[in-house]
Amino acid sequence: MPLSLRLHFYGAARTVTGSCFLLETDAARVLVDCGMFQGSKTERELNYQHFPFRPAGVSALCLTHAHIDHSGLVPKLVKAGFDGPIYATSGTTDLASIMLPDSGYIQEMEVEQLNRRNSRRGLERVSPIYTEEDAVASLSHFRPVPYGQWQNVAPGFRARYWNAGHLLGSASIEMEVSSDGSEKPVRFLFSGDIGPDHKLLQPDPDGPRDLDYVILESTYGDTDRDGTTIQRRRRMLRDEVRAAMRPSGALLIPSFAVERTQELLVDLMELMEAGELPDIPVFIDSPLASKATAVFKRHAGELKNGSDLIQALESRWVRFTESVEQSKAIDRIHSFHIIIAASGMCEAGRIRHHLKSWLWRDEATVLFVGFQAQGTLGRILQEGASKVRIHGEEIQVRARMRTLDLYSGHADGPELKAWLSDRLPVRRGIFLVHGEDPALKALQSSLAGLEHAPGAVIPEIDDVYDLAGETAARIERGGQRLPASSTGRRDWHNDYAELLLDIDNAIAAAADRKSKGVVIRRIRDALKEPDRA
Repeated sequence: MPLSLRLHFYGAARTVTGSCFLLETDAARVLVDCGMFQGSKTERELNYQHFPFRPAGVSALCLTHAHIDHSGLVPKLVKAGFDGPIYATSGTTDLASIMLPDSGYIQEMEVEQLNRRNSRRGLERVSPIYTEEDAVASLSHFRPVPYGQWQNVAPGFRARYWNAGHLLGSASIEMEVSSDGSEKPVRFLFSGDIGPDHKLLQPDPDGPRDLDYVILESTYGDTDRDGTTIQRRRRMLRDEVRAAMRPSGALLIPSFAVERTQELLVDLMELMEAGELPDIPVFIDSPLASKATAVFKRHAGELKNGSDLIQALESRWVRFTESVEQSKAIDRIHSFHIIIAASGMCEAGRIRHHLKSWLWRDEATVLFVGFQAQGTLGRILQEGASKVRIHGEEIQVRARMRTLDLYSGHADGPELKAWLSDRLPVRRGIFLVHGEDPALKALQSSLAGLEHAPGAVIPEIDDVYDLAGETAARIERGGQRLPASSTGRRDWHNDYAELLLDIDNAIAAAADRKSKGVVIRRIRDALKEPDRA
């Protein structure tokens, strides 16, 4: 009797966040990742909806790594009835133990602020997706697994974890699925996030060969960082810091608290030690980064260049701020300094407070060192917005916006192709996920010429594929939560915020009271007109 096997794409399909895939047989259902959606408000609203599957019916969860877009809905999953094991490497388990409670705490704080605003507006109160307490409760389900050893995870499912070179503990997950153990299993590889060739703290990614299906991330599928080395990256960072230096200015670096912050720290201290930069105070303004750094110190022996990280952490120019009072005190510094704070896409955390304090000043520079998803504040600033709204206030943008993409934890297009080439042959299917349309289509085109590999498919959110045959067959079904046209893009919330800023600009530019009245009247007349679309 042929194996009944289906693959569901519940996230990271035509978008870079919300990673969540479900493999289903008649005997078991295994989830790979359970990540939080980030980006546009339309996508983030999916975090508040019920799961599109029954959590209590999931046999096991296998996590590729601890980043919130891959693990962030784990507490919600457990709270909704999931009672199975969560398999992850020891590095991922340790990082999740601090990142998930931090995520719950941030949600509680942000919802508290939102509810205060809603009360003033006469709107209903909202609840957080989960609380810090919920997150702590979910940690008891974690089961650490080593790299390179097969682990039975559910009836008919076994998994093996390979170092993905992306983050401490990150893994590509090889999975074999069979009906009774006697027939030849169907072999999968979920790439997770694949690290680039020039990572400071991680080894090159690894993985098995000879597969049936590969689910491959595509974040930078349209990018080629040819010639990148750690030395070149440090020179470029040096030049950015030198250009940002103003006597009373600041360099703000929005950064993921985990790994990217630690890499930046090592490079900055190396440049100061070599005399290529003067001694500059560097503030790591993130309680999560402080806790993550402690985890990295415990795992330093497993990290490439781990001793360099320990040395950088002991520099007298590095200062970790824990309390809100310490964070606010940074604003009283009147000499040039560097602030590294989360979140990396400027959607939450202390970086938003620092942006609010500095964006309107021309002596400030904001340096983006990681991917900025469509619809995030980071992407809006990166694309040159002249005004933004933060915490309900309109902020003029006078600060310099700069991007140094060489700190990304993701492989570029040629590196992804090379990684896949080392996994060949792939017999039955390649699915491209975790990317926006330009990156997905560029990688799909690049892979088209590979021998011993089928053409790559780009699934959409909530797509289901029947894998019982020799090739994957998409199952037609309704009820998708988001159409493809709504994922990985700006949404109406972004357009509305931009419209409000445009109206303010038009009224401010009007010469006198009469001219301002004309602008307002025209807007009102336009609102009265029937929809011509």
